[in-house]
Amino acid sequence: MRALVTRLDSFGDVLLAGPAIRAVAARADHVTLLCGPLGAPAAHLLPGVDEVLVWEAPWAGFEPPPVRRADVEELIASVHADTALVLTSFHQSPLPTALLLRLAGVARIAADSEDYPGSLLDVRHHRAPHAHEVDAALDLAEAAGFPRPADTRLRILPPPDTTALTGAGPYVVVHPGASVPARAWSPARCAQAVRALADAGHRVVVTGGPGERALTRRVAGADGVDLGGRTGAPELAGVLARADTVVTGNTGPAHLAAAVGTPVVSLFAPVVPAERWRPYGVPCVLLGDQGAPCADSRARQCPVPGHPCLESVTAHDVRLAVEKVRQA
Repeated sequence: MRALVTRLDSFGDVLLAGPAIRAVAARADHVTLLCGPLGAPAAHLLPGVDEVLVWEAPWAGFEPPPVRRADVEELIASVHADTALVLTSFHQSPLPTALLLRLAGVARIAADSEDYPGSLLDVRHHRAPHAHEVDAALDLAEAAGFPRPADTRLRILPPPDTTALTGAGPYVVVHPGASVPARAWSPARCAQAVRALADAGHRVVVTGGPGERALTRRVAGADGVDLGGRTGAPELAGVLARADTVVTGNTGPAHLAAAVGTPVVSLFAPVVPAERWRPYGVPCVLLGDQGAPCADSRARQCPVPGHPCLESVTAHDVRLAVEKVRQA
């Protein structure tokens, strides 16, 4: 049986699909993961994936491309599967993806769908109202005939040794960036946290992508090791795997930290619900006002002046949370 799993969102979303993908891989002869370009680096880290198919869907992402017949036809020609699992967040429809997979000849398609699917789905599942994204994906996989694995934690392939980047000895990672501004702690607060952690005796490593070098340089200051722009996905996984704790917002590296088993202090803006998106399967302390007026708004820019849900968190709060989560 050739199986296809789709998750067309970002890096962290693809990581959260990992346990469901392992469930499918336990029964299938070949597993293709169809993902978007932002999720592709995570896709290549996941056990159980035999092939990664990258396609930028016009209904996904913050800046979706226009609909082009040639792009759609190219995708349809690229899909070779007997059965498919369409994974989406609770607010997304799986039906556009299911339509294209049906045109590609996929005989059996399963998805969570509140909308009437007509002939697009063979398994129309309803996700539990408050399920974490990992559990929702596993529930769907089970409904489609792929039982839950005994180990449902996030997992990735073994990361490389990154001692040459971090230096020897223990450290705490601070990752200040986020995919959208509403989920980011301010650079000033992040810099204060680095100083507070250093004053408490921790060595601090600051991570970020190629476009975040100015941010990581500011946050690291004189007290942190600045790795901004120096790590691809495998190297970042290695840095996070060796860390005592990771301090970050609700963003992909939080889930990557969970996938390598590292505790997380999560600066979690409540624009999306923590019960669905918090780091999964590792010790975690959530910081931030989960009852703030922005709760469940899915806002990209904070709708409340001063960003109080996160700016109310202090460097002292982070230092205490790091100590707490390390003892969990």
